[in-house]
Order: sequence, then C-alpha cells, then structure tokens
Amino acid sequence: MKILLLGYGKMGKIIEEIAVSRGHQIIGKINIDNRAELEQIQAQNVDVIIEFSQPEAAISNIRWGLERGIPVVSGTTGWMEKKPEIEKLTADKEGTFFYASNFSIGVNVFFKVNQYLAQLMDEQSDYKVSIEEIHHTEKKDAPSGTAITLAEDIVKNIDRLSQWELTEEKPMPKDALPITSKRIDPAPGTHIIRYQSEIDDIEITHTAHSRKGFALGAVLVAEWIKDKKGLLTMDDFLSFRNF
Repeated sequence: MKILLLGYGKMGKIIEEIAVSRGHQIIGKINIDNRAELEQIQAQNVDVIIEFSQPEAAISNIRWGLERGIPVVSGTTGWMEKKPEIEKLTADKEGTFFYASNFSIGVNVFFKVNQYLAQLMDEQSDYKVSIEEIHHTEKKDAPSGTAITLAEDIVKNIDRLSQWELTEEKPMPKDALPITSKRIDPAPGTHIIRYQSEIDDIEITHTAHSRKGFALGAVLVAEWIKDKKGLLTMDDFLSFRNF
C-alpha cells in the first residue's frame, strides 16, 4: 500500500516506522517545512493519506486528499468546528474520510467502559463527575480530542448534565461536566474519569505509555479503509474486527 503522510512530527515518524515494518511504502512526508512539495504528488500514486498535523493545517490537508479522490485517515484534533464542511465535501465527492480523536485500541475499549459507567451513574445524583487529561506541552489544543469524546459520551448518558466546560474558562454551571487540562512533559496522554461523593470515589483511568498504540491503530485503519466509502469512525472499524 502506498501511503502519503500529511504531518511529519513525532506521530508521523512512528507511523512511518510501523507502516514500513508492515510492508507499506511511504511515498511522501509533508509538513510545514516542505508544504510546496504536496503539489508535486500525483494522486494516482497514493492509496491512502494518513493525516496527523496541526489544527490550523488539518482542513486544507483533508480537502487536498478528498478533492483528488484519495481516502483520508485523520487523527488531528482541535478543528471540529469545521467538521461539517469536511463531511459535506466527502458526500459531494463520494469520497472516503475516517476521523478518530484517538486510534489506540486500548483507548477505544476505555470509551466503551466510560459509556457503560455513565449509564450506571445516571441515577446516582450524589456523585459529581469530572474529567482530568494530561498531555505533553507540545499539544496545542485543550481539552484533548479524547477528553471531548469521553465528555460527550458522559453528557449523553447522564441526564443532569447538558454540556462540558474547561475548568479554567469560567465559573462552572451546575449542569456542566468540568474538564481539567494539564500539559506536563513527557506525558503522551492520561485521561481520568472521576465520580466523587461524600461516601466514596470511583475512578477509571487510561494511561498511554507511548505513541505507538495510536500509530499502530492509524496504520491498521489505513489498511482497512482502502476500498471503503463515506464517513467512517472507530466504531465501524472495531465492528469489523468483532470488537
């Protein structure tokens, strides 16, 4: 499989390593320093794009692929306010776009556990729920895309909550789920869900020890998505794997 990497930071380098070890060819590695080289890439030479860049570059990167009929796998977070534009472009071009806030299989198991726990805690109004996420200082967006996914699933399943809010932004409404974001090196990613009451606390935690889990998941998705169409997510991928 011929892979074009859009974004070649730490994640891009690990994705390259894993992809090559699995027999794939990296036909281009584009970042902010060599962006002009993107226009020299021939679409017919690309089977799939893996896009891990920065929020300000994600939209143009994804558009470039979709407009040329290339399947795009994106893990860049921090641009969700423009996601409807990408969804419309995918439909208009009858293209293939796969987005996940986190490609780690372990994190996606954690998502399922979080959903189930929130369902159980819906009627337990004595418990106050909160999220804490910790990432390295190079991560620009806050909260993380993973924390947002966790928060949205909690709000969806607990009736007394209607929104999530970053704790440092403003006073917390009673119906808001607070998220605390910390940036500490060299943390690749920790997410903690807390339910606290006067009697006891319940916590579930996912801690990433390296970026390899995220990178491997992205390559596995790229292998799977090649002949698919439409808007796809980790739920589609994990259903295929009998998750």
